[in-house]
Amino acid sequence: MADVVQYKLERMVNELDDLERRGLFSRREIAEIVKQRRKFEYRLKRPSPLKQDYIAYIDYEKSVDALRVLRKKAVMRELKKKSEKGKDSKMKQSYSDFSGVSRIVEIYRLATNRFKGDIELWFQYLEFCRQRRNGHMKKVLAQVIRFHPKVPGVWIYAASWEFDHNLNAAAARALMQSGLRSCPHSEALWVEYLRMELTYLNKLSARRAALGEDVGTLVPDRSNPEDKQWRDENKELFMSIDGESEDYKELDVQNDELKQKMDIFREQGLNILQTVYKCAVDALPSSFSLRTQFLEILEATDLANSENMQNEILADMKNEFSKEPAYWDWLAKFEAAGRKSTQDVTLEITPDQLVNAVQVFDEALKIIPSSTMFDLYIKFMMDTIGKNGHNKSSSIDPVTHVLTIFDKAQSMGCVSEDLACQHVSFLLQLERLDDARNLAEKLCNGELSEAVNLWVLRLSIEIKRIKTPSKGDLSYVFDLLQNPLRKVSVSQAENLWLMGLKYFLNHKHYFDKLVDISLTSLIRDGGRDDGFSLSSAIVNFVLQKDGIQSARDMYKRFFALPRPGLALYRNCIEIELNLASSAGGKKVNLVEVRKIYEAALSTYNQDVSLWQDYHSMESKMGTSETAAAVHWRARKILKNNANLLI
Repeated sequence: MADVVQYKLERMVNELDDLERRGLFSRREIAEIVKQRRKFEYRLKRPSPLKQDYIAYIDYEKSVDALRVLRKKAVMRELKKKSEKGKDSKMKQSYSDFSGVSRIVEIYRLATNRFKGDIELWFQYLEFCRQRRNGHMKKVLAQVIRFHPKVPGVWIYAASWEFDHNLNAAAARALMQSGLRSCPHSEALWVEYLRMELTYLNKLSARRAALGEDVGTLVPDRSNPEDKQWRDENKELFMSIDGESEDYKELDVQNDELKQKMDIFREQGLNILQTVYKCAVDALPSSFSLRTQFLEILEATDLANSENMQNEILADMKNEFSKEPAYWDWLAKFEAAGRKSTQDVTLEITPDQLVNAVQVFDEALKIIPSSTMFDLYIKFMMDTIGKNGHNKSSSIDPVTHVLTIFDKAQSMGCVSEDLACQHVSFLLQLERLDDARNLAEKLCNGELSEAVNLWVLRLSIEIKRIKTPSKGDLSYVFDLLQNPLRKVSVSQAENLWLMGLKYFLNHKHYFDKLVDISLTSLIRDGGRDDGFSLSSAIVNFVLQKDGIQSARDMYKRFFALPRPGLALYRNCIEIELNLASSAGGKKVNLVEVRKIYEAALSTYNQDVSLWQDYHSMESKMGTSETAAAVHWRARKILKNNANLLI
């Protein structure tokens, strides 16, 4: 190992001498560079070098090379100042100008040979070669394609380099077609292949236009159509110069010929899109996003009969995805954006576009009458209200229409808990408190009697309505609250429990009733409440209001349940330890803490972390004998996991 490292360092002598001779690095800096390189070389010669070792070496060499470039520029500026009239101010390239890049390439080569499956490392290698233009790009691309032929990004990267940097469209096309044969189910490959073909065709058209052989490109004309119409209607205002009318006629004839040539390019582009689209759909028949991306490309290019092609793609999408809510949501937004796939969220929706979108959603509800479809419909209308506001100039009032959609969902039996909460919340936004209250009551007493979020909404309405509660009001709210609490599991009704405990904290009669209900519910759920620890929440509320003694009485009631949750034990231990540290009464509270630990271990004696916490507590607050006793018991009970206690 040492001989190999020494040999590599000796091969750096010419480079280091050149750096010192040119004044780019001092002898002391060169000694530090040698020291760092020796350290990195020894790391790479280990039996199992890590990827991070290679990356760290590469980063160091990049920083050294970047410093060399900066210092070379500074030296060149100094030479320019000293030379007369700028003569003899250039530094000729020497060995040190190339050795840094060569070394980095060699480290990348070693790294990729060892970690052939690391695609991220390969792309870092490719990016370095592309930026430095050192002539290794083709070789590296061939290697990465050989090792990762099933990664679409590799083929796209290779074709992009051939097309954009090497200006070789034929090689780029061959790479993309090879990639499609290897990865026929890649959406990105199909889309990028189409983009490349249309871009190449557009470049040919632009070249002919620059030579005067054509009149435009495949990029659509974005000029204002109103200006064109005005110029056509007012041709008489643009008078021709005398004697040039015949020349203009000849020019018109030439322009007609050029337009015909342009139409050939537009037709060729359409043929390419149709061919690629057919092959892509055959390979990915169930891909919705593939078709939307093809539509975006179609809109961005000026092709012959593009409208017919657009209608063909839309009809194909309807046949394949008419049973999917996401398709109808996309189609409605497509209509709302003026039949454009690229939708600008900042633009207002015109009345006609809104009508078209509503018609799409209404048609969707006939095919897919589901709560998901209603949810998408309502979300779209809410977004419309956010953009356009309460626009009454349209034939469709968005606010009124949203209320109509909610009513339609109820009549069709498609009301989910989320839809119901949205309906009630929307009525509250409109300040229709009585309507919101009546609706919440109707739904909670009907098919959504176990919808926790809806009950939370209903109770919050009732609590806000009652400013200063009387005995009758408290009884009414408690009766409402206990209805879902007795039906729904503790883990699902977390928000309801917290709301009720907080509201009735200062009303002992009802708070005690809630505690009794909680005991019954925990027994029904098997005693455990580790997800949401209801027992811990109640103990904390009691501690906050009545103090530590009442809290102890409360958690002992929960300890009597069958298999109480571990979260309760941990919470009680934390309460006792905090009280002990604040009051300084270690001996009194330590007894309580040990009782809780023993109670927890009687149920959870295989929990390693519990034993660790118990041992740590005894080590800090107890004696060496008690700590040793806990450690011995833990090793005896845990057996195979005893080493985790160390």
